[in-house]
Amino acid sequence: MTEMLSTLIRERRSVRKYDPNFKIEQDEILEMLKEATLAPSTSNLQPWEFLVFLDPEERKDLRGIAYNQKQIETASAVIAVLGDKNFHENIGSVYDSMSDAGYIDDASKEVLVGNANKAYPHAPEEARKNLATFDAGLAAMQFMLIAKERGYATGPMGGFDKVKFVERFNVSENHFPIVLITIGKENAPAYPTTRIAIEDKVRFI
Repeated sequence: MTEMLSTLIRERRSVRKYDPNFKIEQDEILEMLKEATLAPSTSNLQPWEFLVFLDPEERKDLRGIAYNQKQIETASAVIAVLGDKNFHENIGSVYDSMSDAGYIDDASKEVLVGNANKAYPHAPEEARKNLATFDAGLAAMQFMLIAKERGYATGPMGGFDKVKFVERFNVSENHFPIVLITIGKENAPAYPTTRIAIEDKVRFI
């Protein structure tokens, strides 16, 4: 691990207090999300979507849905990470794109498409949601490290009413909310935390 990456991991904190006057440009948020979605995913089917909250009025409603947590309004933006439980619908477009880019030949494409069509369209919905949640979590963590590298603070938030979120923000039935991520300029340092000894969490077999 490079020294820079190690430092980013060690210094990242979940921040709750932000400078409410600090703005991040929409284009930069898109750049960070583009990098974040280089994360691995199930058969490269990328089962994630993002809602980026910038509008103050929308964030007032979001704050209520997130149990009145102040950082929803003081952060520069809030990223809602959604999972796509019907990610198998991406099979054609994903493998067509890989083929067009010259990354796979026709024979490999046929195998990959066949395997994906056997595995996912008929899988139980709960299994697909679990896969989408895992994959979206990888992208979410990558986004927070990318933001830290650019000098921004972030904070993941699982504490919000997911049913009300879906209703208020017209989330399609294919998608479901997983986590909110606040991003902005830290206004007060987050408190440090400890970890359970790794020796108590690892078994070598």
